[in-house]
Amino acid sequence: MVAGLMGLAVGLRAGAAQTTGTTAQTGQSSTQQAETTAQKTGTPTLEGILQRLEENLEQYNALVPSFFCDEHVVSKKSPDRQFESRVTDSTFRLKRVANPDPDGKPILEESREVKRVNGQPANGQTLSGPTTVRGAFSGGLALVSLNQQACMSYKLLPIKRNHPKDAYIVQFASVAASERPDDCLLQEDSSGRVLIDPATMQIKRMELHAPHHLIVPGGRTSAGGVIPQVVGVWDLAIDYAPVELGGKSFWLPATIKVKMSGSPDGMLIANRNVNESLDVDPFQTDWSLFADYSNYHRLEVTSRIVPFSGAAAQ
Repeated sequence: MVAGLMGLAVGLRAGAAQTTGTTAQTGQSSTQQAETTAQKTGTPTLEGILQRLEENLEQYNALVPSFFCDEHVVSKKSPDRQFESRVTDSTFRLKRVANPDPDGKPILEESREVKRVNGQPANGQTLSGPTTVRGAFSGGLALVSLNQQACMSYKLLPIKRNHPKDAYIVQFASVAASERPDDCLLQEDSSGRVLIDPATMQIKRMELHAPHHLIVPGGRTSAGGVIPQVVGVWDLAIDYAPVELGGKSFWLPATIKVKMSGSPDGMLIANRNVNESLDVDPFQTDWSLFADYSNYHRLEVTSRIVPFSGAAAQ
């Protein structure tokens, strides 16, 4: 089973990086100065945009209700032994857990009920790949926020005043591993960008690139066979769109795209020792996933009192 998004999913559940009191105070002062500059020039600043994204994230975490939607996933893998493809239709659910975790942040649990696999009834099957995705609904937006400034470097691309409807673009890259705090959302070298809707200041697209992602952890099969570790390139893109739930608007994933390419450790090196003119990796495997989400509904629990019937009791 491919661990395509496992690193991200685990990181998202770990929570945002914490800052010291001095850093938090300095960030607040910088934000105030940035807002003052923005008011004078009419042009958003990086600090001002990060502040708005932080506020949007806090609002999402505080207010997004439990919901369910339709999920359609097309997952492919090639050319490892043979081309493998799977189409899965599921009911995806995001549930707010009643009891918050120790740091006071709400817990958002993702789950899904698989309905059909390759057009046939699922009969109890789960979403097993060849590529899977999780974590996009329960924290992905936090990658670009004030709380991640100790983990990521951010850059606001020039804003064109004569194109006021164009998205604001913020690029990001992880800091060096030696400087990266333990509670960063991503604990691997990565870079990317977000496109921000200027009217609502909501992220409408996120792109992420990791050049040395652990795709398949090494291990052994139940029969004792060796599963070689696979490390390679991982590219992720999430498009968001506004969805109304309970009379409020939330920007939720509309589509998710994943591409990965990698080779088992040592395979290419051993082959190059035999054939130095080799330009193509014969052991490379490619994975891809496309998921789209639609028909969002708030998840509500209803109950009714059934009158007691003495006759029925007898």
